[in-house]
Amino acid sequence: QVQLVESGGGLEQAGGSLRLSCAASGRTFSGYVMGWFRQAPGQEREFVAAVTWTGGFTSYADSVKGRFTISRDNAKNTGYLQMNSLKSEDTAVYYCAAGPLSRWSAVGAETSYDYWGQGTQVTVSS
Repeated sequence: QVQLVESGGGLEQAGGSLRLSCAASGRTFSGYVMGWFRQAPGQEREFVAAVTWTGGFTSYADSVKGRFTISRDNAKNTGYLQMNSLKSEDTAVYYCAAGPLSRWSAVGAETSYDYWGQGTQVTVSS
């Protein structure tokens, strides 16, 4: 049974940093992509960033480029989202997801991912 468990959310001031983690288990993730999405209150879930489990190729939403960094540790089967220079508009529930590399061309679409975590709240105070 595949499980993705996020951690590291919390309350941070604008300009600060947080690092989210996503612990993956239940299958081999080589040939997979790990993505991060977020959903703010009253808004649809949106793509944040993605990384290939093998090779470490990345993709970012324009809104987070230069501020967020996605990475993964294959040995620990864990993905990370380092968030710097946080803004109040980054406040949202953040979800990690995993999907096959064959869907990389649509990496920003929720439908490209088969597995989802339960989410972790990030609140940025201004």
